Amino acid sequence: MKISVVIPVYGCREALKELHKRLTKTLVSITNNYEIIFVNDNCPQKSIEVIKEICEKDKKVVGIDLSRNFGQMKAILAGLDYSSGEWVVVMDCDLQDRPEEIPNLYKKAQEGYDIVFARRAKRKDSFFKVLVSKMFYKIYSIAADMNYDSSLCNFSICKRKVIDSYCKMREEHRAYVMYLQWLGFKQAVIDVEHNKRYEGKSSYNFKKRFKMASDILFSQSDKLLKIIVRFGFLVTFISLLAVIYLVIHYFLHPNTPQGWTSLLAITCLMSGIIISVVGVVGIYVGNIFTQVKERPLYITKEIYNDKK
Repeated sequence: MKISVVIPVYGCREALKELHKRLTKTLVSITNNYEIIFVNDNCPQKSIEVIKEICEKDKKVVGIDLSRNFGQMKAILAGLDYSSGEWVVVMDCDLQDRPEEIPNLYKKAQEGYDIVFARRAKRKDSFFKVLVSKMFYKIYSIAADMNYDSSLCNFSICKRKVIDSYCKMREEHRAYVMYLQWLGFKQAVIDVEHNKRYEGKSSYNFKKRFKMASDILFSQSDKLLKIIVRFGFLVTFISLLAVIYLVIHYFLHPNTPQGWTSLLAITCLMSGIIISVVGVVGIYVGNIFTQVKERPLYITKEIYNDKK
């Protein structure tokens, strides 16, 4: 297999036939030896019906139906695990990623690159969505001691050895672009045109984005723990200075009236700090608990046009 295209599907049912049509036209301009893998992540719009219809008409299309919603990253993993292409493209199903850009990604990869990312030079998303994305990548870059570009997206092409290496990482909380960059293969970036969503709106609301961001942040970096330890030492040092000051003040001014306001404020402050620290540590422990159970990252219910 020359090229595999992996597409996680959740929402945007109406775009699938148009996506398949444009993908087919684009891929045959590169090679006739390709496969298109649609991974249905329990789409509430019953996109699996459209996927089955496409599979019946085109044997180059594989439909993977997951048993429930596992999330976009795990749906991508399911498609990558199944794929067999020498080159693998990952893209979204809503046609914001233009199939016509695949030849440009492939052409750039032929210059000797193992990974070529698509960079959305002019994003067709809301100002709020772009702002939240930039804020998250900035915080994550600091936490992970790496520089991540918020304009990069899952839309990319990778060599087989890159995909095999990616699939070996079985962490519960996943991030496609960040994992690929962490692998360290030879990488390149090209600017691509970013379209508006074909229909409907993204299912990634602020709550889901915040949860995904916090999961990735807590599972991929221990820098927060180190910051908490340093903060704890700082608070201890300041408290020690305060105790020394109060003792000296007591002996120099023994008749000074003693009140409860400062004591109450300090007690509340320290209690809040302790609870916060324990909470953060608890999140890390929870991630460890989830990971060590080693449950399957996804479960496949059925595969249409299964070639294996």
